[in-house]
Amino acid sequence: MSGKQKTENKAIVYLIPVLAVLAFLDFYPISYSIYMSFTNFNEFHFFNYSFIGIKNYINIIKSGFLWQLLEQNAIYAFGSVALMAPAGFIIAMVMNQKGLRGKSFYRTAILFPWAYPAFITILIWQGMLDYHFGIINEFLESIRLKPVYWLGTPETAMFSIIFVNLWLSFPYYTYVFTSALQSIPSELYEAAEMDGYGVFGKIRRIILPMMSRQIAFVVIFGFIFTWNNFYIPFLLTGGGPGYSTQILITWSYMEAFDYLQFGIAAAYAVISILFLLVVVIIANHYSKMMSILY
Repeated sequence: MSGKQKTENKAIVYLIPVLAVLAFLDFYPISYSIYMSFTNFNEFHFFNYSFIGIKNYINIIKSGFLWQLLEQNAIYAFGSVALMAPAGFIIAMVMNQKGLRGKSFYRTAILFPWAYPAFITILIWQGMLDYHFGIINEFLESIRLKPVYWLGTPETAMFSIIFVNLWLSFPYYTYVFTSALQSIPSELYEAAEMDGYGVFGKIRRIILPMMSRQIAFVVIFGFIFTWNNFYIPFLLTGGGPGYSTQILITWSYMEAFDYLQFGIAAAYAVISILFLLVVVIIANHYSKMMSILY
């Protein structure tokens, strides 16, 4: 056996524990969930469920509720990314300025919303957004404005979960964009200054072209993460008022653990994954975002 073959065999041996963990934590649960979506697994057939084909998917489509969930999920994901990416980019631009005093302090302070336990932050925001006792409405009243039912109407509730998601996520975008900005050679900035470009000229001529793939990568993966971001709508609004802030992942949870319809819950989860897969394939085709990994 040659030395190259021995090295390859050793590499395979080292990969076995990783593959075993992936099989146990990822491949098996996903495969079982897909299988479960084709069964009548519920509280009445908990121990004797059977294969029923695509009946769960047909019932979901006929119910009409799927389209409302998809619309709300898209508003939540697109709305969040549309705020988080520009906010992170602008703050990164400010933080990357030469001669900024207190830069280390600002970088540390920006980390707190992201590093602090998310469920505690969400509960704090829930209290702050309360109609009767929340500090936000108290501030509005102090400047002679009417209080707002932040979590009590469909429009303001959706805005609230998007805003809280912005608060929790903008530090991540800021640090990713900061590292991308610092990878741009300083000579390009100096050349732009010699050509008379201002801040917006540098952004349009240098920064955006140099960071286009990184921006696409961050935006698309931010969309994926937000699409499946369960805890903000679940903890902040509980999917309400009514069903106005339910998304696919929260409704899948409710089907499973409130209504004990495990097969239907699994079908909702599979639909969510398939939708995301289509979005990623289309986005990668046009942005070539995966090329930055190679």
